[in-house]
Amino acid sequence: MKTQKFNSIWDAIEDTPQEAASMQARSTLLMELAQLIDERGLTQGQAAKLFGVTQPRISDLKRGKINLFSLDTLINMASTAGMAPVVKLTKIKSTTSTGSVSRSREAVAA
Repeated sequence: MKTQKFNSIWDAIEDTPQEAASMQARSTLLMELAQLIDERGLTQGQAAKLFGVTQPRISDLKRGKINLFSLDTLINMASTAGMAPVVKLTKIKSTTSTGSVSRSREAVAA
């Protein structure tokens, strides 16, 4: 059995590099938004007002229901809360003899 190495868990479980990139960015934003709620000691109702969404959306966020959130929605929530979301892109690092590529991606919510 050949061992495979991946840059992120999303590269391992998603079907395409595009899906993995989207999930990586979404998960980073989701975790940062949840951390902000915790750090400020906000109730779900207070967080909903801060992010401009409903309380059930905050419940979904806190429970990690990543599939219910688009990248646009998470960026909008972060921006509405006064955060400055940044997308960082890096070029493909290398190509192997099999044609596969090593990718590096990152999305940061500051």
